[in-house]
Amino acid sequence: QLELVESGGGSVQAGGSLRLSCAASKYTYSSYCMAWFRQAPGKEREEVAHVEGYDATERFHYSDSVKGRATISRDNANNGVDLQMSNLIPDDTATYYCAARPMSGGNCYDDYKYWGQGTQVTVSS
Repeated sequence: QLELVESGGGSVQAGGSLRLSCAASKYTYSSYCMAWFRQAPGKEREEVAHVEGYDATERFHYSDSVKGRATISRDNANNGVDLQMSNLIPDDTATYYCAARPMSGGNCYDDYKYWGQGTQVTVSS
C-alpha cells in the first residue's frame, strides 16, 4: 500500500507563487507515475500535471490551464513529487491532490489508485 501526504497549501494573492509537496510512504521513482489533481467546489476533478518515466525517459505533462505556470518534479528525498506554481490566479483556487499509479518500463498503467488527503490552495484577487 502506498500512502501519500500533501503539504504546502495556503492562501496567496493573485500573481503569487506556491510550492506543493507530496511525500510517499515508499520508493516511487521507478515504480509509480505521480500526478497532481485539483478540484474546485462545484467542479470536476482536473489533472494538473503528471510525471512518468525516470532518468532519461522522464516526461512531464501539464494541463492547458497551468502550462507555463507550473512545474512538476520528483522529490527523491521524500519519494514524492512537488508542484511549483507561479503567477497564480483566482481560478487556481481548489483542493490539490497528489496521486500515483503503477509504472513499468517507464510507462504508466492502471488508474490512479493511490491518493493523498488533499491540501487547500486559495488565491485571492
